Amino acid sequence: MTAAVAATPMVDIPAGRFRMGADDAYPEEAPAHLVDVDAFRIDVHAVTNAQFAAFVAATGHVTVSETVPLASDYPGARPEMLFAGSLVFRRTRGAVDTRDWSQWWELRPGASWRHPYGPQTSIAGLDDHPVVHVAYADALAYARWVGKDLPTEAEFEYAARGGLDGKAYAWGDVFRPGGRHMANTWQGKFPHQNSREDGWEATAPVGSYPANGYGLHDMIGNTWEWTQDWFAPQHLVDPAKACCIPRNPRGPAAGRLDPAAPIPQKVLKGGSFLCAPSYCKRYRPAARHAESIDTATCHIGFRCVVRG
Repeated sequence: MTAAVAATPMVDIPAGRFRMGADDAYPEEAPAHLVDVDAFRIDVHAVTNAQFAAFVAATGHVTVSETVPLASDYPGARPEMLFAGSLVFRRTRGAVDTRDWSQWWELRPGASWRHPYGPQTSIAGLDDHPVVHVAYADALAYARWVGKDLPTEAEFEYAARGGLDGKAYAWGDVFRPGGRHMANTWQGKFPHQNSREDGWEATAPVGSYPANGYGLHDMIGNTWEWTQDWFAPQHLVDPAKACCIPRNPRGPAAGRLDPAAPIPQKVLKGGSFLCAPSYCKRYRPAARHAESIDTATCHIGFRCVVRG
């Protein structure tokens, strides 16, 4: 990394045991189970636009969203859909059926980390915002460039809890203690009404919200973040090994466990500025989401870890 762009500070996370997942929320978070995690270090905040720009300048990396998809990789795809671009959120004009995500997501030509809302937009003035529109391969390439790695799902959740085992949020059991916004989420009726009570319509500068018990910022809200683990519809806990607490679990060995998902999927953690009580209450450490490895959006970023 160039001297002009500072490396992300890191925090030492001690080895420990915690209860991973939840039994009282979305089905993919179950079953809650004990996990042991070895000590590791993790970035204090998500990788920023300035840091990712330094990586691109040094390596010439071209992101997935800046690359025209090959027809051979997408059999049956309409030719007009094979263009360089990324998924961009747009508010709807009114209430819609929230089971249909296509009402608020648009695959926009020219959208990328440099142009988060299309070719006419830029990241000018957003150096300290988390980089978005990065697919899994882009996040991994950056991590390798700085001599780090991406976190596992267990590492991310353990760090996100900040030492508060079993709490609903990264700061306790109350979403807004004393009325204070603790994370960048959606306020209002999703996807058409956002009151922006927390001050932000989309991403916020990293570190805008209070750190958790480990001194980490935005482990909840702001952007979803990539992890190493392949997604499974539930946590893979072997009933035959109830006597044994898994140590440093890595998830399933393959990424096509869901027949409805033709592209392999990784686990996202943390929730984003689009998470709302009326739609996606996933601004919690236990929450998890599947994302295809070829997908980039305006609300997915990442941070890095170092083990050993």
